[in-house]
Amino acid sequence: MKALMAVTGLIMIGFLLMHMYGNLKMFLGAEAFDHYAEWLKGDILYPLVPKGWFIWIFRAVMVASVVLHMYSAITLWKRAMDANPSAYQVKKQLAQTYSARTMRWGGIILAGLLIFHLAQFTVHSALVAGAYTTPYEMVVGEFRIWWMVLLYAIWIATVCMHVRHGFWSAFATLGANTSAKARAVLNGCAWAVALLLYIGFMIMPVAVFFGWIN
Repeated sequence: MKALMAVTGLIMIGFLLMHMYGNLKMFLGAEAFDHYAEWLKGDILYPLVPKGWFIWIFRAVMVASVVLHMYSAITLWKRAMDANPSAYQVKKQLAQTYSARTMRWGGIILAGLLIFHLAQFTVHSALVAGAYTTPYEMVVGEFRIWWMVLLYAIWIATVCMHVRHGFWSAFATLGANTSAKARAVLNGCAWAVALLLYIGFMIMPVAVFFGWIN
């Protein structure tokens, strides 16, 4: 279960890094971003697979990763609760980092906001500012709203807290935590990835809000 949670977590971190890079194409202008959005839906791996198939294969992999990640996390939590006395659990929780203690409720928050994010930018059923003709216009229109930027900032902060602990924990589970030096390197990498994701995801909506991207 720990290995399953580690592998699926790293898959999702990889997706976040790619998604962040794609979002930054907003700085290249409408044509570049809209072309990127269209390419995601149709041309990846073509002609190895028919046009439009990759995005559905990718979505299936991501859904499976999320479901398996949550399943393994819940299973491990239940096993820990059944195996450990309550007094031991309290001491163990006090010894954990803040990010580790918030992994479970943070995961619940992430799941809820992920559903809203997909409904907004993928399904287009939860758009706040109305309908749009292009992906670029949609992103600009939604992030011109101050509370959307604030909500996004809170969500990304929660994501990065989850990533910081999850990155370290995943590599430790897979056997990389072999010494004090390795532990320090893993911890430094975890902070670097978390900070990169926060800055990379937030710079675009902030730029939209202040009119640097329009």
